[in-house]
Amino acid sequence: MENYTIVIFIMAIMIGLSAFADKIKLPYPILLISAGIAIGFIPNLPNIELNPEVIFLIFLPPLLYDAAFNISFKEFRTHINTIGSLATGLVFITATGIAVITHYLIPGMSWPLSFVLGAILSATDAVAAISITKGLGLSHKTVTILEGESLVNDASALVAYQLSVAAVTGTAFVIWKASLQFLILMGGGILIGFIMGKLLAFILHRVKDDRMVAIAFMLLMPFVTYLLAETLHVSGVMAVVILGLAIARFSNKIFPDQLKQQSKNIWDIIIFLLNGLIFILIGLEFPYVMRGIEKRLIFPYVCYAIVITIVTLGIRMTRVYLQRVNLQRAFRNPRARISEDALLDVPTSIIISWAGMRGIVSLAIAIGLPTTLQNGEPFPQRSAIIFISVLVVLFTLIGQGLTLPWIVKKLRKRATTSSPLRH
Repeated sequence: MENYTIVIFIMAIMIGLSAFADKIKLPYPILLISAGIAIGFIPNLPNIELNPEVIFLIFLPPLLYDAAFNISFKEFRTHINTIGSLATGLVFITATGIAVITHYLIPGMSWPLSFVLGAILSATDAVAAISITKGLGLSHKTVTILEGESLVNDASALVAYQLSVAAVTGTAFVIWKASLQFLILMGGGILIGFIMGKLLAFILHRVKDDRMVAIAFMLLMPFVTYLLAETLHVSGVMAVVILGLAIARFSNKIFPDQLKQQSKNIWDIIIFLLNGLIFILIGLEFPYVMRGIEKRLIFPYVCYAIVITIVTLGIRMTRVYLQRVNLQRAFRNPRARISEDALLDVPTSIIISWAGMRGIVSLAIAIGLPTTLQNGEPFPQRSAIIFISVLVVLFTLIGQGLTLPWIVKKLRKRATTSSPLRH
């Protein structure tokens, strides 16, 4: 009953602060995270420890499904080159860059442990990207690339994480096995998502006249798809994303407008509550994690997290710039089949670079670190890795999240007061 009361209390605060954030024109994730941190430091408040399995099963499926459902499939296909390079190549480059910095910067961080931290922080977060960029009036191209990247890159990050944890626990790393595992994880998730999308389309085609039943099936299927994929040891993230893309195309062809609107209203309420709860829980987790760190180490760890955040942002900006150059070069090559719409202009590149926030997925992976090795010994540097991960998540959400609206306004003002920027 005590936990139930706390949850109701948090939900009430979340709803009230979300309305207040809209009044003061502040991205509500920032306000909710700050409130969560403040609440977490209240004396005698029971520890609220996040269960990674709960996060992945309860929060991720509906949030990913809703994001994928609202992405334009045509835009997604147009920018698949950029989305693919950011969601796969950039993830592994970022994990490696963070690992190198961490190994030489933090005492006691072996190469395997450094790669664990790099893998945890390698992927951007769909929930964060969508929530903070919402309402900024970004172009369809920018939104599609950001959402598409953060929907797909979780699978890449999870593979990198599993491999790095295996290295820490003493399991041998074999490159061809790692590559095969990645292909099976991604390909299997895509296949499960495609099959479940076909199944849901078959069901919806027959119950479309019963609105409540149709909407109920649409609410249930992301959870079923994610659970089935994870049970088969393939990517639940990819399965839910493909399900959302498939049903979005199907619904546009067969659903009456009234059913679409009713479904949208229900989904909007669910996503609003889940989004708000996620961000306030991120804030609540910080004081809990902080209690497990020696006081003398807190300041050095904060400094390490700042350096990692800056390095991560630098890697991302470099990779986006190179992607822009590569697209321009490919566009001039008739055999490359790159359309003009797929090219990145300067404002879009800047926004994509700056909007790479980390979020709940990184936090869940960090908290899900094993407590012991195979020989029964404690997992080395576990508290440090979790604490630094939480700090980097907070720095990206608050730092980049607060400055992103200002950057968007500056770029828009520059575009209206000067000649149009060329590719």
